[in-house]
Amino acid sequence: MSSEKKDRNPTRGPSAVWVNRPQASELPRGVTHHTFYSEAHHSDVGVCIYLPPSYKSNANTRYPVIYNLHGAGDNELHGFDDVKVLDEGIRARRWPPIIMVMPNGGMRTFYKDSHDGRFMSETLIIRELIPHIDNNYKTISAREGRCIEGHSMGGRGATRLAMKYPLMFCSLFNLAGNVPRTAAQFDPSEPDTYPNNYLGPDKQSYIDNDAFELLNKNLGDIKDELRIQIWCATQDIAHIATIREFHQALLAADVDHTYLEIEGLGHKKKPMIELYRDVWFDYHVESLRRAVE
Repeated sequence: MSSEKKDRNPTRGPSAVWVNRPQASELPRGVTHHTFYSEAHHSDVGVCIYLPPSYKSNANTRYPVIYNLHGAGDNELHGFDDVKVLDEGIRARRWPPIIMVMPNGGMRTFYKDSHDGRFMSETLIIRELIPHIDNNYKTISAREGRCIEGHSMGGRGATRLAMKYPLMFCSLFNLAGNVPRTAAQFDPSEPDTYPNNYLGPDKQSYIDNDAFELLNKNLGDIKDELRIQIWCATQDIAHIATIREFHQALLAADVDHTYLEIEGLGHKKKPMIELYRDVWFDYHVESLRRAVE
């Protein structure tokens, strides 16, 4: 069952505390907390940034970036299990130096812009955060230097953004993120229920926020430019149905991708990381390698 079903519980709707200050002890090695100003929200927004060990000493080197999107109840203080694995792998020379960016996308926004302008999470990531990172850090500021990923809501958001903007990223990793048919959720008879109260009265907004529709619209660029990896655990009953459906849509469209169902686990990310920590970033690294060939 998709978690994008009609939601009449206002306490479960979108919300945001845009800046969340960490305790110094919370931050893993290499991670610092920052803010940047969002014109869309008229507010500072928090972001955690991991810089690899060689970043400061190699003045002329530019680095690829992984954008790691958080889940529904989280904020910029997320992804720390991922970044610890990345740092260990870089120091062990398993993977090359990579920057990781962990932004605040708001809670239950699903990384979409709301029709009333209150939550502009797609704009925040695509038009504000990514240019801010490219302007202020030594990044490879092109498709061949960008990966996007996320768990749960973050995986769903990363998938839709990659389907909508396939020329911006070379690699997508959706970890247990629903992929609902958003266009089918349009129901003008219930304007006060989710997602109608978020996306508004214009059906085109639902089509523009539907990963299946975007897959068909941008199929040529997706096939040519974007590598896709999707994982979900078999006991993740709330998420696996739409993930399987999207996997079948990719197969039907002849889009080469990697798909894995993990036996015996549920929705929690940490057990999956522990099981696959030695290969956790292999797919992104291979995508980055291929993108510059």
